[in-house]
Amino acid sequence: MSRRRAPLAVLSTVIVTAATLTASTAAHAATTTFTPTADTYVDNSSTSTNYGTSGQLGIDNSPVKRSFLKFTVSGISGVSNAKLRIHTDDVSGAESPNGGTFRAMSNAGWTEAAVTWNNQPAIDGATLGSLGSVVRNAWYEVDVTSLVTGNGTYSIGITSSSTDGADYDSRESGSTAPQLVVTDGSTPPPGDPVFVGAGDIADSGSGDTATAALLDGIQGTVWTTGDNVYPDGTASQFNTYYEPTWGRHKARTRPSPGNHDYNTSGATGYYNYFGAQAGPSGRGYYSYDIGNWHIVSLNSNITMSAGSAQEQWLRQDLAASTKPCTAAYWHHPLFTSGANHAPSTATRPLFQALYDYNADVVLFGHNHQYERFAPQNPSGALDNSRGIRSFVAGMGGAGAYGFGTIRPNSEARNTGTQGVLKLTLHDNSFDWQFVPVAGKTYTDSGTTTCH
Repeated sequence: MSRRRAPLAVLSTVIVTAATLTASTAAHAATTTFTPTADTYVDNSSTSTNYGTSGQLGIDNSPVKRSFLKFTVSGISGVSNAKLRIHTDDVSGAESPNGGTFRAMSNAGWTEAAVTWNNQPAIDGATLGSLGSVVRNAWYEVDVTSLVTGNGTYSIGITSSSTDGADYDSRESGSTAPQLVVTDGSTPPPGDPVFVGAGDIADSGSGDTATAALLDGIQGTVWTTGDNVYPDGTASQFNTYYEPTWGRHKARTRPSPGNHDYNTSGATGYYNYFGAQAGPSGRGYYSYDIGNWHIVSLNSNITMSAGSAQEQWLRQDLAASTKPCTAAYWHHPLFTSGANHAPSTATRPLFQALYDYNADVVLFGHNHQYERFAPQNPSGALDNSRGIRSFVAGMGGAGAYGFGTIRPNSEARNTGTQGVLKLTLHDNSFDWQFVPVAGKTYTDSGTTTCH
């Protein structure tokens, strides 16, 4: 089955509209994403045919087509929310007026390879939800919390009353397979807020799938250090590559843009995808608070010179903050030993402003690797009293880059291990931990006190 590039996802999202993100808002419970253990459809125009290996799940009313999905949920201690995410593959014409009715099923014993129209299981349970008009190649969500209450096996049937039905991608389709996203309803463990993320994330490879799986098990606010999707930051690339992986954490993500996001004029794909969570559209810099921390997301793709609108805004924002600790992040690194991209000296005025206001940590991306620097002043000199510790965290999923000349004060570095950087934000310090993807062993951790 051919894979067409898709338009921006048509999903319900949680939009952060306030300038302040509180610690309680950030403390999301962990989510786990399950793919179907079986899915298929039946067709009354071919009553003895099995479609278990098809790349599509059809629903229609002429001929009558019905689809079936089965998920096995395990390792969950409780459920606060469950949503079914499905991706349209093709529809009749440009769109379908009816995306289908989703119902629970009492029969979870059917097998994908055996179901035909003649022996199909009954779609006999409560209605879970329905979709109205759907367009091709887009993601949609249905709340199935009433069905998924804990560990177990669950079946969902989909029907349509329209003669202009829809086709969804099946589990055989790969990255656009159906997803059951379960949010753990157990009480989060006590502790300080977590701030976790990376940059240089989603492309046609599988690296972002592995790093998104790490986020499934880590609570807290998610940040990105740009180049959220490759190669050009288009709406279709956000929907095709980012949405199936890191996109399931979009409601708790506070991004920053990279140069690849700006390969689309004005980074409109980026701003339209993230909405208010990316700050004012077209500007790309904003701030918020988490616990005892003031957080600033900046835009290294626009003017950053001393006296520029962004630099002046940053100084005013920092002056107004009452929080004892400060973190900032953007795409182009002022300090890096990466061979592919040299240090971006144009970002120094932003670092200078942060230094002047006693900021504590700055996160970068751009070079596809991990590197940790000792506390430095804006000129790159070691400064253990007022210096800002910085990290290059470009290991979110895109292909790895090598190192060149190792820069002064570079304390730790790795390439070839994708992962996320997890910061635990204490009242007057932070812990850092590099968390590698499954199958990798590199890690790095430590702690730094706020100024």
